[in-house]
Amino acid sequence: MSYAREPKPTSLGQSTNAVLMVRPCRFYPNPETATDNAFQRRGDCDSTDLTTAARREFDIAVQALREAGVKVHVFEDTAEPEKPDAVFPNNWISTHSDGRVALFPMYSALRRRERRQDIVDELRRAYRVTDVIDYSNFSKRSDPKVVRRFADDFGYEPVTFTSVGLDGQPVYHTNVMMCVGTEFALVGLSMIANQTEREQVRAHLEASGKNILELDPAQVANFAGNAIELHDREGQKLLVLSARAIPTLTEGQQKRLTQYARLVPLNLPTIEMGGGSARCMIATIHLPPI
Repeated sequence: MSYAREPKPTSLGQSTNAVLMVRPCRFYPNPETATDNAFQRRGDCDSTDLTTAARREFDIAVQALREAGVKVHVFEDTAEPEKPDAVFPNNWISTHSDGRVALFPMYSALRRRERRQDIVDELRRAYRVTDVIDYSNFSKRSDPKVVRRFADDFGYEPVTFTSVGLDGQPVYHTNVMMCVGTEFALVGLSMIANQTEREQVRAHLEASGKNILELDPAQVANFAGNAIELHDREGQKLLVLSARAIPTLTEGQQKRLTQYARLVPLNLPTIEMGGGSARCMIATIHLPPI
């Protein structure tokens, strides 16, 4: 089950200039998530080689973001306990413009180790953190109870739906088939089998002023939906996405996207073996600076 959450009109800016990222200490496709993550692939080499390649891709990605004018806070993954998916912090933390931080449940026991109080403490050094809302006692993020609780706590309207990939399996995270920008939304609407749910998602996106660019399942499978809108120091919009996704986009889609943002492709073939791409690596910081 996947979920989209459309903000009420009082929500503040969609994009941000500051992000946090976690440099992996030991990277390999997580065996606990392989059963329900169709985007994940098995590695052909040992974890040491995978880790070396993933760290190199991470460092180049950070450099590319900084050169694009993004403020990147890099945190080193800790060696113990081992966390093969630590490079994907977007899944366990979100920050908000009112100073609140939300911590989310993780279905995989290995992934629960990724939640780190020291990262929250470090954020407090540069940003105003007024409260930490901890949802980690729930079983997983896609539990409807979590969605409703989060929506109530943060003033969002929940929009729920089920999306299915090329292999017939449910899409495990909304952010691999949908990217919501300030003026646009990249979304695999055809992957929402239920017509009522599909039209509900379309209607909510259009009502919030988004121009919809539809992605087909093959584009989603190449992480075209796992993108994130940021902006540089001057406020110019950036769309950070996988380099693998670019050639799958049609000429018309690329032309439309560049009307909204400058494309910043990241080359992540090793990291993508873990089932996530550019957006999963980037936890946006919306907190007010001190």
